[in-house]
Amino acid sequence: MMMTTTDASAGHVLLVTLGDAGGLGPELAARVLPGTPLCGAWRLVLLGSEASLLRHVLRRGEAPFWTTLDLAADLAALAPGVYLLEPPALRGLAPDIGRPTVEGGHSAGAALELACDLLRQGQAHGVVTLPLHKAMLKAAGYDFPGHTELFAEHAGLSREDVTMHLCGDRLRVSLVTTHPPLAAVPGLITQDRVLQTIVHTHDFLADLDLPRRRLAVCGLNPHAGESGTIGREEIESIEPAMAVARARGCDVHGPLPGDTVFHRAVHGEFDAVVAMYHDQGLAPLKLLHFNEAVNVTLGLPFVRTSVDHGTGFDLAGADAASTTSFTAALELAARLVRRREATCTAA
Repeated sequence: MMMTTTDASAGHVLLVTLGDAGGLGPELAARVLPGTPLCGAWRLVLLGSEASLLRHVLRRGEAPFWTTLDLAADLAALAPGVYLLEPPALRGLAPDIGRPTVEGGHSAGAALELACDLLRQGQAHGVVTLPLHKAMLKAAGYDFPGHTELFAEHAGLSREDVTMHLCGDRLRVSLVTTHPPLAAVPGLITQDRVLQTIVHTHDFLADLDLPRRRLAVCGLNPHAGESGTIGREEIESIEPAMAVARARGCDVHGPLPGDTVFHRAVHGEFDAVVAMYHDQGLAPLKLLHFNEAVNVTLGLPFVRTSVDHGTGFDLAGADAASTTSFTAALELAARLVRRREATCTAA
């Protein structure tokens, strides 16, 4: 295990929240982090229950791969390697593997609050989150629909100030709305919200250093509204937002029918798609990139990436779940942190 040093020049600090202690999060950390190349240049700081992580390491017949820190540790003074910070309320906590529990929700929530504190203090450059169970998070007293909304509020933003984006090698999708009931979606498709999603996505494509940033925007209604005959959201909200985005320099196309736009994007016509609601955008993305896409929260003052899957209680403890999404989330977070630093240095 790495020891601490006063040399702060080697690498950055990236937090990893372990998520629900009874789900896949601690297992994925145990399987991926000992062998990640990032350990050679980055300080990876795990946040969560040490007992839940240790049981997976011991189950696999391996030795602990992290150094335990106390809350007073100066993360900038660490050598590259893997570390663990355990919120005091989680000491000894190891909920049953494979089922949702309030204790599991508490383990996820306490780790997230610690992550927010460290990010606010400037102790870390970004965070990668492992999955939580939304109902158990709420049952444990954390009244947020999920990671995206919690990070927004702790960053002093409203839940409408950030954008949920998922990306794979062949398809990238941003969502204008995230988790409202479908019946509520039309009332949430406002010009301001559509414009913000377009701008956030355009900026993200710049962070990826893509040579072109061609954005397709879905209509809300079938056939993108058929010139107002199947709904007027396209005319009243989506098209005006696109006009403003074009005036700001965004290469944006649409509104386009949701049943054809993803085919066009996958075949190279567009670099990302702005979808109006959750299943419109994520059904095609997960068809292509199930268990390998990365969830990115756009609009935050820090980098946040996540796996694209849930707690996987039915797979936890069997080493059967794919590690691809977690590995990709780590690599993308590192890439985005480097890009932000380069941009700030150039400015």
